[in-house]
Amino acid sequence: QVQLKESGGGLVQAGGSLRLSCAASGRTFNGYFMDWFRQAPGKEREFVAGINWSIGSTSYAGSVKGRFTISRDNAKNTGYLQMDSLKPEDTAVYYCGARPAGRLEYAYWGQGTQVTVSS
Repeated sequence: QVQLKESGGGLVQAGGSLRLSCAASGRTFNGYFMDWFRQAPGKEREFVAGINWSIGSTSYAGSVKGRFTISRDNAKNTGYLQMDSLKPEDTAVYYCGARPAGRLEYAYWGQGTQVTVSS
């Protein structure tokens, strides 16, 4: 059974940092994209950052570019989202998802982790 499990969320003051992890089990993700999304109360889920697991190329939403860094560790089968210079508007539940390269549908989702940034 394939599972994605996020961790690393919490409460942090504005300007602080957090590192989220997405631990994958049940398969490797070569040929997949691992993406991070977030959903704030009353808002739609939005794309934050993505990484091509095989070659490591990355993409970011404009709102986080320059502050967040996505990465992956093949040996640990884990993806990461380093979040620096956090702002109150970054407060949301953060989810990781994995989709096969070339497809738009996500095959796997984690359960989410709460990030709260206080002003």
